[in-house]
Amino acid sequence: MIPSLVFDIETIPDVDGIRRLHALPASLGDAEVANIAFHQRRQQNGTEFLQHHLQRVCAISCALREGNQFRVWSLGDEQSTEAEIIQRFFDGIEKYTPNLVSWNGGGFDLPVLHYRAMVHGIAAPRYWDLGEDDKEFKWNNYISRYHMRHLDLMDVLAMYGGRANAPLDEMAQLCGFPGKLGMDGSKVWQAYLEGEIRAIRDYCETDVANTHLVYLRYLKMRGHLTAAAYEEEIRLVRETLSGYSGAHWQQFAAAWE
Repeated sequence: MIPSLVFDIETIPDVDGIRRLHALPASLGDAEVANIAFHQRRQQNGTEFLQHHLQRVCAISCALREGNQFRVWSLGDEQSTEAEIIQRFFDGIEKYTPNLVSWNGGGFDLPVLHYRAMVHGIAAPRYWDLGEDDKEFKWNNYISRYHMRHLDLMDVLAMYGGRANAPLDEMAQLCGFPGKLGMDGSKVWQAYLEGEIRAIRDYCETDVANTHLVYLRYLKMRGHLTAAAYEEEIRLVRETLSGYSGAHWQQFAAAWE
């Protein structure tokens, strides 16, 4: 069985990059720099959500299903640099060549990772292979939108039409899974400013757990999992998460029907 790797990233404003692009003084605090960028963005299109290339990755969490095992974790630790956690992500692809699974990964997570990997000079030859090294990748690679080596669940379920996109939180809850617990993407920057890196990583981990559970429901819908096999996969997830000690997993279990 090809390993599946569900992933999710959390981002904050790239304040160093914004300083450079706008020639802002180094004495200006990070929050002030970000507020300038938010204000400019709001004037441009009415939202404070910064463009992909102005995002900085502060957490990447993964759910890996391989062989008889399932696990959820965040790459690196609370002191890891952005370059280190991005390098770990692409190193995992080099090692496992997994099928990547995301929710809006094609629209947000992967483009951000592309830009940030370029900024840091990170090499990811397996990920970028379009068939030059492995001929199978010509017909199924990580880059092409309609290939399955990266499955953007949100995009596929919406028939590749943005008007039908659904939030992960709501789809997870509709399927009987916990959904988001106490934090969402809009709160990450403030949590980062307050030094709550652990809380951000915990939140990211519960997001990939929700995505993995929705992915299992998708596999059942496609007929790739029988009803019995689906229940066995759900049991594996429950047992794995129950063995984790974090308070976020206790909250996750309490919210799971």
